[in-house]
Amino acid sequence: MKFFLFFFYLLLAASLSARQQADDLHKNAIVIDLHNDVLSESIITGKDITKRLTKGHTDFPRLKKGGVDVQFFSVWCDGKKLKPFQYANRQIDALNELIERNTDQIILAKSVGDIYKGVQQGKIVAMLGVEGGHMIENQLSNLDSLYRRGVRYLTLTWNNSTAWASSAADERKGKRRGLTDFGRQVVRRMNELGMVIDLSHVGEQTFYDVLKITDKPVFVSHSDVYSINPHYRNLTDQQIKAIAKNGGVIGVNFYADFLDPTFRRNVSLLYAKHISSTDSLPVSIDKKYRLLPVQVRQQVAPPLSLVVDHINYLVQVAGIDHVGIGADFDGMDATPAGLADVGEYPHLTEALIACGYTDEMIKKIWGGNVLRVLRAQE
Repeated sequence: MKFFLFFFYLLLAASLSARQQADDLHKNAIVIDLHNDVLSESIITGKDITKRLTKGHTDFPRLKKGGVDVQFFSVWCDGKKLKPFQYANRQIDALNELIERNTDQIILAKSVGDIYKGVQQGKIVAMLGVEGGHMIENQLSNLDSLYRRGVRYLTLTWNNSTAWASSAADERKGKRRGLTDFGRQVVRRMNELGMVIDLSHVGEQTFYDVLKITDKPVFVSHSDVYSINPHYRNLTDQQIKAIAKNGGVIGVNFYADFLDPTFRRNVSLLYAKHISSTDSLPVSIDKKYRLLPVQVRQQVAPPLSLVVDHINYLVQVAGIDHVGIGADFDGMDATPAGLADVGEYPHLTEALIACGYTDEMIKKIWGGNVLRVLRAQE
């Protein structure tokens, strides 16, 4: 019995030591998340994210708990929104108003220098990315305006194509248009401004068209590995290698449907068991997931190890200098086990340590690589 207790306490001490090591490393790293949709999901609707919310993935208390230093807030609307440029500015206004009311907790960064200033002050550093080129309404002047307001990356398409760039969703249907002449003007103007080109959501033709002409490194802000899960939003090995050659960074997405090749099948089976065995009308996988009882949803949560698998694959194919995190919190419903919201980021640091990553490597994944790309724009 005494031997059993001694062995138990040794294991407990080792576990506590590993957790403390992870916590210390996480605090010392500059933690940057490339993509979060709380701006369009909560802030623009008037929810107070300075307080702990009962719904959603993001608020100030959880950002601090998760050790998030820099959060890119996504400015988003779908392709059906009227006056999308105006709506983009409304979202930026809402974030600015939040910052003005809470200057002791959060700061807007427009440069790498601003990032370091905010981190040194112990504040949440807010940055802006626009998700979908339709929001510039085919006007380079609107692109310039968004840059002046602090937008530091533009995702060239969302699921909808623009008049000048085709999306992954549309190219999958055979509409492989790529960039038009105006699209090439957008890319060149972004290079001139110092705004990062984001290639998440774009189709392969658009992807390679951009890489032929950009003279600066790009982001793929929130995508995963096609070889692990063949989803059209994920990157093939050829694309991953192309990003490495460009010097860019791929932000690993936490959405279960991008991570887990079994997610759709498992959700559909549980939906048939608990909700309806026949679909009288087509039901999207996200809606099926939302209709499942909360305790049942836990059965389809991908393990945290699967996030690490995607990171490992990217590191093997692209190299450690080209991997980041773009979790997509508040832009999805189904999250991995152990990464339910922004407050649980330290769990990933602990998992990376257990996988053999060094402190330097983990710091690159969490923010060092993103900082390098931002410096290259400046």
